[in-house]
Amino acid sequence: MPSLIVIHYTAMESCAAARARLCDPAFEVSAHWLVSEAGGVEALVPEAARAWHAGAGTWAGVTDVNSASIGIELANTGRQPFAEPQMAALEALLAGIMQRWAIPAHRVIAHSDMAPLRKGDPGARFDWRRLALQGLAVWPVAGAADVAAFWPALRRFGYPDAPEADLLAAFRLRFRPWARGAVDAVDAGLACDLAQRFAVDAPPASA
Repeated sequence: MPSLIVIHYTAMESCAAARARLCDPAFEVSAHWLVSEAGGVEALVPEAARAWHAGAGTWAGVTDVNSASIGIELANTGRQPFAEPQMAALEALLAGIMQRWAIPAHRVIAHSDMAPLRKGDPGARFDWRRLALQGLAVWPVAGAADVAAFWPALRRFGYPDAPEADLLAAFRLRFRPWARGAVDAVDAGLACDLAQRFAVDAPPASA
């Protein structure tokens, strides 16, 4: 039974090319859903079946993410904004999946969250705050905390063990893509808020 939703971008020049790749067994890659730039939504793998979309990685202690998640691929080269029709279609799709499988907002994650050493999608152009405002993802409350609290807070929220530089990059890619330099008190405050509200061992919380 899926307990996570992982959002990706296809990193290919067209939706048609991505569809062909995702449907070709020779490439050993697949996803449950594909959303085009124009807002077309295609089911490629049944939601209850395992799709090969996540690869190696971990989130909140889940080590076989493919078996525990539903993967959504957004047709995007990785160099362009996500089109309004595509975002609107994604929002409707997410709402349905979350309702069908009782998946809470804090279990909707980026591919880069669970595989910070390997992946950068859906990238800095993806609007996570927009999803959070509709209860389809989470967004941290701004604050400040001791920098030393940043790393344990990340792991309590769900991030895997990885080199600190990769963890910081993955966190900022999702929540603070404009930030540069070493981890600071703002990063720590955001991470601590997420950990406090959505820690792996904490009771369910609202977005």
